[in-house]
Amino acid sequence: MTKFPIGIQNFEKLREDGFVYIDKTKQIYHLVGQGGYYFLSRPRRFGKSLLISTLEAYFEGKRELFKDLAIEQLETEWQQYPILHLDLNAEDYSSKDALQNILNRFLSEWEKIYGSDEAENTVSGRFAGVIRRAYEKTGKKVVILVDEYDKPMVMNFDNDELQDRFRNTLKAFYGVMKSCDRYIRFALLTGVTKFSKVSVFSDLNNLRDISMLKDYEDICGLTEQEIREHMNEGVEALAEACSLSVDDCYAKLKKKYDGYHFCYGGVGIYNPFSVINTLQNRAFGNYWFSTGTPTQLVVLLKNCNFNLNDLTTGEISTQMLGSIETMRENPVPLIFQSGYLTIKDYDEEFDLYKLGFPNVEVESSFMGFLMPLYSNSGTNSTQFGAYQFVREIRNGQPEAFMKRLSAMMADTDYRIVGDSELYFQNFCYVFFRLLGFYVEVERATSDGRMDMIIKTKDYIYIMEFKLNKTADEALKQIEEKGYALSFSADKRTIYKIGINFNLDKRCIDEWKVA
Repeated sequence: MTKFPIGIQNFEKLREDGFVYIDKTKQIYHLVGQGGYYFLSRPRRFGKSLLISTLEAYFEGKRELFKDLAIEQLETEWQQYPILHLDLNAEDYSSKDALQNILNRFLSEWEKIYGSDEAENTVSGRFAGVIRRAYEKTGKKVVILVDEYDKPMVMNFDNDELQDRFRNTLKAFYGVMKSCDRYIRFALLTGVTKFSKVSVFSDLNNLRDISMLKDYEDICGLTEQEIREHMNEGVEALAEACSLSVDDCYAKLKKKYDGYHFCYGGVGIYNPFSVINTLQNRAFGNYWFSTGTPTQLVVLLKNCNFNLNDLTTGEISTQMLGSIETMRENPVPLIFQSGYLTIKDYDEEFDLYKLGFPNVEVESSFMGFLMPLYSNSGTNSTQFGAYQFVREIRNGQPEAFMKRLSAMMADTDYRIVGDSELYFQNFCYVFFRLLGFYVEVERATSDGRMDMIIKTKDYIYIMEFKLNKTADEALKQIEEKGYALSFSADKRTIYKIGINFNLDKRCIDEWKVA
């Protein structure tokens, strides 16, 4: 029976205990063969720690662990190198001295092996000394592996003082590698986010970012081919447990967990954490999302008055996508790097990417997490009968679902910030997407923009929102702008809905259907 490595990130334990391992060693050999300094950004729980552990075993010369893997036939020397492995992942960075203490701990461990110098009185100075002495003591160049380099800053997005403090410390610390280049064989830094070269990596400007390179798109994560070759037994067991055919089970796995693209036109990548948990438990679930809710991200979305429709319809340049320095003005790069959005399309002429949700797990969970921001946290699908909303929308009953929506909003502790009309529009967008409907916001026409469109198999709902005006004014705009003409060739029934939101009462006070 296939053994799935739930929670196991140590390559040696994984191999010795017979857990399934998806062979990434061909890419690893290619990466190491080029030498140099590398950076890899991937979402949390995507296999970065296992990659670091695999590299550590390789540079320790533990050939026996790589039996029957691709690298066994590629590597002929299997040399042992001094390794400095810095893991910043499982720590608390809530105090100003936290990072300094952690670096001191790792440096002390390395100094026990390679010696110390009293003249080295800063963490960066001690790091440089350790690198030099490790080379001099062993006669071999040093390998540096950093797991979750950005964790101290990621945990303090809302604390400028700590973030600046940690950034400056790490900038000097990582910058040591450039001055110690003659002593270093290989270096890889991994993390979730990418702080631009003008900040953390400004002193390490020879770092090569492989995060969006096709050669390394699947160095972490799972492809469908890998699942079929190495996990088919688990998929068959899952299919049986869920009363599905094997083909239908693969289709559901794909819809639920596939869809990550780390370069345009590349292969689809499955979320490895969700896949192995699904196969181990023989039950589908939102496993990845439940291990780390995106609280900071949705707060950023709310505070900067972001139009949620732009998450999946807006475009962003390569330069902006690769840096999170402007996250308070535009949180999209941070949301992308955190794994909640992925590449959907690319305009080479203008160097613009279009993003979208990678799969059903991420979209449904993210929308569900957003919902309390736009309504009372006690408002849930059970209380308001989500199935009734779905039924009424599908059956062409706009009066019924608008009455239900109005009642729902009247019962919320509705907190409006910034652009009130945008806030209301975001609420409706999240709500109807959460119910599983196709939703468009701000769709352009020849004479304006439709606020919102909902499409089902048999109906099209054109919705226009007004703030402190009347439903008649909203309907009048739909008519005068000819919004329905965009669907004149469509056989579906069209409903035009004018909605007025009363800011003082903080609710829908009027709607009309035509």
